[in-house]
Amino acid sequence: MGDALRTVKIKLDVPDERCDDLHQTKDQFLHCANTTSEWAWRHPNDYCITSKQKAETALYDQLRNETELTANLVQKGIRRAIEATKSGVARLKKGDNTSQPHFDAWSVIYDKRSATFYRDRVSLSTVNGRVECDYVVPGDVEGTPIGEYLLNEDYEFRMSTLQYDRSTESFYLHARMRRTERGQEPSTTTSEDAKHRTVLGVDLNVDGSLAVTSTGRSLGTPTR
Repeated sequence: MGDALRTVKIKLDVPDERCDDLHQTKDQFLHCANTTSEWAWRHPNDYCITSKQKAETALYDQLRNETELTANLVQKGIRRAIEATKSGVARLKKGDNTSQPHFDAWSVIYDKRSATFYRDRVSLSTVNGRVECDYVVPGDVEGTPIGEYLLNEDYEFRMSTLQYDRSTESFYLHARMRRTERGQEPSTTTSEDAKHRTVLGVDLNVDGSLAVTSTGRSLGTPTR
C-alpha cells in the first residue's frame, strides 16, 4: 500500500482583519519553543533535558501566563523544543557539532484540540479566539494531492502545521492526512515497520529559509 501518511499544502483564505491574530499566535508559539529550548539545553555544563513531562512541569504555568495561547498550543511549543533538543543530543552523541535549538521560521503546530479540520475550511485557535479560513482550491483537483487526500474521505486529518510565505503574504496549512482503516488495503507491512516510518512534506523558500519541513524545522540559512 505504501506510506499511510501524506502532507498536503493548502492555501488559506484568511480574513484581512484576522491576519494579525495569526502572526501574534506565531510569535507567542515561538516564544514558548525558544523559552523551552533555553531551559532544556544545558550543554556543555550539564545534561540537556529531553523529558516533555519535566519541561511542562517546569514551564507550562509560566508560559500560560506570558502568552494568550490556549493550553494545547503552549504544550505544542514546549514539545517542539524538546524534540529538537533530543535531536541535538543525538548529534552530540555521534560527535557532530550542534548548538542550542532556535526557532524563527514562521510555523505553528495544530492538532484536533487547537484546530477543527473540514474538507473545505479550517478553524484555528489564535491569541484572539478562533479564526475560520476557507481553503483556496483549484477548479480541477483530479490527480492532485488535494483531490487524492484532502477531499478523499478515506483520509483523515492529523497534526498539521500552519506556515506563512512572506513573498506572497499568504498563509498555508500543511495538512497531514492519514489513511483511515476503511480505506486500508491488505498490506504485508508490519506494525513495527510502520512505527518507524517518517513522512515529511517540504515547502521551499518559506520565510527565506532554503526549506522548511512539515514539522517547522528550517533547513538552510535564511537570506534575511
